[in-house]
Amino acid sequence: MGEKVVCVTGAGGFIASWIVKLLLERGYTVRGTLRDPGRNPLSFLFHSPCLLVELIDPAVKGTLNVLNSSKKASSVERVVLTSSLAAVVFTGKPLSPDVVIDETSFSIPELCEKLEDWYVLSKTLAEQATWKFSKDNGLDLVTINPAMVIGPLLQPTLNTSAQIILNLISGSPVYPNYSFGWTNVKDVALAHVLAFETPSASGRYCMVDKVVHFSDVVKIIHDMYPSLPVPDMCADDQPFTPTYQVSRDKIRELGVELTPFEASLKETIECLKEKGFISF
Repeated sequence: MGEKVVCVTGAGGFIASWIVKLLLERGYTVRGTLRDPGRNPLSFLFHSPCLLVELIDPAVKGTLNVLNSSKKASSVERVVLTSSLAAVVFTGKPLSPDVVIDETSFSIPELCEKLEDWYVLSKTLAEQATWKFSKDNGLDLVTINPAMVIGPLLQPTLNTSAQIILNLISGSPVYPNYSFGWTNVKDVALAHVLAFETPSASGRYCMVDKVVHFSDVVKIIHDMYPSLPVPDMCADDQPFTPTYQVSRDKIRELGVELTPFEASLKETIECLKEKGFISF
């Protein structure tokens, strides 16, 4: 069969670094960029776009540039794109604890624009453009759609989600009035690898262990670490944003059992302590 060479864009990032780790452990040769198809031709590409929240065009055009390169490399078997639950859940339909979101749901760009949520808009437009490109060009595409990804960091710098947890345990007086879906970075990395290795993998894979409001996040942290100064007030006096459910049927079919949120949260805090971002 020969050497199996894969490419991971943004390989130093939070999710991508775990993807690289798993690939290396499985015996793959990992490249950070595309290579000449004539030399150790690539069989596979992972693309994890940089999270430039304020810039819509780079999010879309950057992804399409990678796909164009994939199209030129005839040996590429499949592209696995790191998308987001942000491209799934903003449909305008009311959310509540008994509502179950699944992979058939697509965020509406006009709604994202109206809400002025540029991160959500960028992820939505990027995924839309990706599916159109793959359809038009016969590219085998799978997307992984995780919510807020937490867990241990391999890189030395803070990523966005770890920073959010750090803020909660560093003396902030308030917590956001928001409900996030949460998932573990190791699960997300495994999903990317299995999405390549499983021939029947297709379409989108949502990844959420649990949707939790920040009021409950700080309660869980307080129960785990009573000495940590978690906030006890909400940032506003509006009704709490609702929680909802996300189906895990499809991600289980891929072979991923999601780590419980509480365990992921503990791993994150312990990693922040180990790397010196906080001491207690």
